[in-house]
Amino acid sequence: MTDLSDATQQALISLAIRGMLRGAPDEATAALIDQGLAMSKGPITMPTPAGTSAAGELLRLPQGSEQEAEVDKLFDAFLPVNRRLRDVCSAWQTRADGTPNDHNDTGYDDSVRERLDGVHSAIGPILRRLSVQDPSLSTYRARLQEALDKFDDGDHSWLASPVKDSYHTVWMQLHQQLILMLGLTRAEDEAREQRLVGEGTR
Repeated sequence: MTDLSDATQQALISLAIRGMLRGAPDEATAALIDQGLAMSKGPITMPTPAGTSAAGELLRLPQGSEQEAEVDKLFDAFLPVNRRLRDVCSAWQTRADGTPNDHNDTGYDDSVRERLDGVHSAIGPILRRLSVQDPSLSTYRARLQEALDKFDDGDHSWLASPVKDSYHTVWMQLHQQLILMLGLTRAEDEAREQRLVGEGTR
């Protein structure tokens, strides 16, 4: 994507990782819209399929490289923890019997919070090693910790709200960046997670 300026390339990468941006697009994002790499729907700007593909070209690790092999190995460690986070978010929102969690049972909420601690502890070493391979991944640890701190301060929307950089939102951005870096499709990603989780439960 040599025809894009550095600022426009960075805007494209950010948009592809985040999935959407709210509010009026800045100059670089407007340039993406003009080139068909992004589209606006009301106050929301999203990457087009061509935009996501172009961002993948910019983020793709050199194929066959030692860096790719190491990130790929760490991705295998990431995916089972990813499943655990999804389960935690589901448990926070819905009880085991399928009823909505009204958060009146502090014992139940505390048990879910302990599971979140386990997820947070598990992702730390993985992120440290990923950051060695690609420094652009180094921001995620602090962003996850910030969301967790705000959640613990009493605003429970910081666990999974899609309209702020909640724990789940930041996690999804990390997941998307890893997928783009490794050149995976979502179907390949899901099949790989299922295989790893299935193997882990045998």
